[in-house]
Amino acid sequence: MKRHPHVLAYMGGIAAPTLFLLVVLTALVILRFVLEVQMPVEQVMVFGMAVVPNFWGLWNILYLQAGERWHVPLGIWGAILPVLIAPLGYALTRGLGFEIPGIIRSGFPIGFPIILIAYYLAWKYVVGFLNALLGIA
Repeated sequence: MKRHPHVLAYMGGIAAPTLFLLVVLTALVILRFVLEVQMPVEQVMVFGMAVVPNFWGLWNILYLQAGERWHVPLGIWGAILPVLIAPLGYALTRGLGFEIPGIIRSGFPIGFPIILIAYYLAWKYVVGFLNALLGIA
């Protein structure tokens, strides 16, 4: 059977955020419907569930292609992704007319570097492990 490295790279990229977002969605549903915390779950999760895993998969395909020309470590490659996703998420939020809560706006200067570190670690260890497991590392 012929191996398709781009399909494998896409699968290796989408696995981690998909599982993580399922856990987050479960927690949000429990908060909203069991504990009756008022929050717009559908507004929060649509971008994350629909776009983020696809970006991870496509970003992993680009890493596979760019790895032949540029020798960027996988963790650094993954840490670049939030720099692309954050403005798209902000533009989508503003374009749809949703209000960004003040706590998120005020926490951005501290939270964004933490997100960069989390992406670095997730890409270095989780996506790196999956790429090696799939034989494309």
